[in-house]
Amino acid sequence: MLTAVSAIRNYFAKLDFEPEIADLYLALHAHGPQSISELSRNAQVERTRIYRLIDRLMESNLIEVEMQHRRGIIKAAPIANLRILIAQKAQDLKSLQDELEMLEQVLARNSLSDPASRVQFYPGLAGRKQMLWNEAQAKTEVLCITSRIDQPKTHTTFYNRWVAACNANEIHFREIHSDTFHETSKNWYAKSNNDHLRFYDARCISKALLAITHSVDIYDNVVAYYLWKDGEIFGIEMYNQDIANMQRRFFEILWTQATTEENSFLSRPKALKKPTK
Repeated sequence: MLTAVSAIRNYFAKLDFEPEIADLYLALHAHGPQSISELSRNAQVERTRIYRLIDRLMESNLIEVEMQHRRGIIKAAPIANLRILIAQKAQDLKSLQDELEMLEQVLARNSLSDPASRVQFYPGLAGRKQMLWNEAQAKTEVLCITSRIDQPKTHTTFYNRWVAACNANEIHFREIHSDTFHETSKNWYAKSNNDHLRFYDARCISKALLAITHSVDIYDNVVAYYLWKDGEIFGIEMYNQDIANMQRRFFEILWTQATTEENSFLSRPKALKKPTK
């Protein structure tokens, strides 16, 4: 019984119910239909509090009240009735998500709350995942100078969700990486079952021309730098249109110097490549 009590209390707490709500519901299940006085005694809840708690139970369709001999008799309703409450909470959550987009757009137009230039620091693995997720919302092509692959560290489940989001938003990627990166990635992909970007093109650059010591992603008005080396993980996003535009020009210069990769292992036969300059 203690296990059942704990399970009920924990579940009700997740629905923002007070602990006494669970005690009342359990007492009704254990002792059957009861008057308020009986319920107060069996649940060990003060009678002065029961009336408000009963109102919450009724709103959630967890109890039914019958009039017998001029007094109310309370009985437990099926626990499955909580599906109605859960469905409402799911709808409320969806509304909050929809409204968040509107708030983001409103704040984006407010120069005081979202200045044209800002810098955001992201520490650790969770920070790197957040940077990738921000990138999945890009409105422009994503240009990458990549020092190492993220997939083994971010794990397949997260990476596949990120790829799915990028493909759904039809985001185009161009990437420059070293020959060492190419071999490391090729070996990893050969052993792993994961999704691939639909719009992806890559070129390889020699270490003699450029030793890539950290990674840079450029999209929209963002230049994102991140370092993942010897256990050190951190990233920085710079939001400034002029800086982003100049970094794009640097990328295009490197792109012309890099070697085209035929039959890239990162692209499946169905992959679509955006025409390059």
